[in-house]
Amino acid sequence: MKENGYIIKIEGLTSGYGKKEILHELSIEVKQGEITTIIGRNGVGKTTLLDTIMGFLKPMKGNIFFQEKDISGCAPHIVTKMGVAYVPQGKAVFPHMTVEEHLDLGAWTLQDKDRIKTIREKVFHLFPRLEERKSQKGGTLSGGERQMLSIGRALMGNPKLLLLDEPSFGLAPKLVDSFFQAIRKNVFPFWSQRL
Repeated sequence: MKENGYIIKIEGLTSGYGKKEILHELSIEVKQGEITTIIGRNGVGKTTLLDTIMGFLKPMKGNIFFQEKDISGCAPHIVTKMGVAYVPQGKAVFPHMTVEEHLDLGAWTLQDKDRIKTIREKVFHLFPRLEERKSQKGGTLSGGERQMLSIGRALMGNPKLLLLDEPSFGLAPKLVDSFFQAIRKNVFPFWSQRL
């Protein structure tokens, strides 16, 4: 990728469900290091956009480029291996897995155990509550703790691009502030809807 080039570029994207178009010829470019927020009322296509970038939905038209590679219609596991992480809305956790198991799952694309350990320490620094609860099952966590875990799991893969759908939902305002300060310091590029 070129210095100061885009991390993601979308050209003429049309996407939706079945034959119903939700996004119509959307074009946007996000440069490396930028923080971009997608805002709008319910039903305008914010989640549809994120699902299409990740490959959960196939574009009807248009292209999605991640670091100058066309990822339009790629399967989610391929998009993830390329360095894109997604935190969907709804605090998605596996109820019978521990916090630590969730974090290990988030690091599935990494091989270096020392790197995984370093990233886990950063996640625990960002969300100390997760370290306190590392042996606890995901299903027993509060809503805010589940949101922390979902974000922490995504960060474990050391993503180049972090897509967040309703990231502040269920988090205390102080925690939201510290999370976004940490993101800015680490220069994780990410997209988010409704901060």
